[in-house]
Amino acid sequence: MQKIVSVIIPCFNAEKWLAEAINSCLEQTYSNIEIIVIDDGSTDNCLEIIRSYGDKVIWQSLPHKGGNYARNRGFDLSKGDYIQYLDADDYILPEKIERQVRFLEETGADVVYGDWRHRRHLLDGSSVMEDIETSEAHADILASLLANWWVALAALLYKRTAVKNSAGWDETLTAAQDRDFFLSVVMNEAKVVYQPGCYSIYRRYGSVTVSTSSKNRWLKSHYLVLEKVEKQLFEMNKLSIKYRHALAKSYFELARESLFVDYSQYLIFLEEALVLFPEFKTNSKRAAYKVVQNILGFRQTERIACRALCVKKLVNSLSDRIVQPKEKFSVTS
Repeated sequence: MQKIVSVIIPCFNAEKWLAEAINSCLEQTYSNIEIIVIDDGSTDNCLEIIRSYGDKVIWQSLPHKGGNYARNRGFDLSKGDYIQYLDADDYILPEKIERQVRFLEETGADVVYGDWRHRRHLLDGSSVMEDIETSEAHADILASLLANWWVALAALLYKRTAVKNSAGWDETLTAAQDRDFFLSVVMNEAKVVYQPGCYSIYRRYGSVTVSTSSKNRWLKSHYLVLEKVEKQLFEMNKLSIKYRHALAKSYFELARESLFVDYSQYLIFLEEALVLFPEFKTNSKRAAYKVVQNILGFRQTERIACRALCVKKLVNSLSDRIVQPKEKFSVTS
């Protein structure tokens, strides 16, 4: 008899997409699936959509406490030997669960991940499927996660024991939740394997995803995740040179992300990278950066690059201000 797979869908004001997420689970070629939808205090039509499925779904409606609380509650209600997390605005393709269950059973692993792709929704109401994001196998999955590698949540499938042995979903985080959870699973010795193939679709709206719609929130949450895992590795006496370098890379990338959001935060993140790994050098794609970095070192090169980026942004901003009035004049004349 097939083992049970529990699909856990947290839902908050996702009436536009919820039915497609649920239907993608009902259309799976793997038959022994329970679908658990946790409504996180939605104020739109989500409850009516959930109720319309009758006994095809298990559901609860709770006061709004965030997606992580809903995911933890969904796990508490679940009975599955395998756990699939699925956001209410994403969906999976029909063979996804069958393929990944079979792969976990063949390999004896605790977690499997695959490839995925964005479905980008445009302002005119249309959408396009972007190129497949190939996740690739990683020799040290923890080092990759620390260094800011990411895989879409829907592309993973967990054994129940891997979820149970983790710290669960951190209900204090408002972004970077899936990175934190995956790190927690891996830190608790789960064996993670890669299975090629794209069977998971992650929606993107315009140039951003829902999770990155607030840059300040995104930066703060990722910083908290890095800070937490750094402390855990230190306490476990596992903060090796390799992991220090991986963390430093993530701090540097956070610094760059915060450059035009909060300059003081940029400096803090940059210092965090250098404290962790004083010999840190970024693997820039720009030949000029590499040459200067080899001569002057990372810190001085980054100062120069930062000034150059600020000047470029200022010039672009002034150019936009000059161009816009001309465009306006040409339209009205």
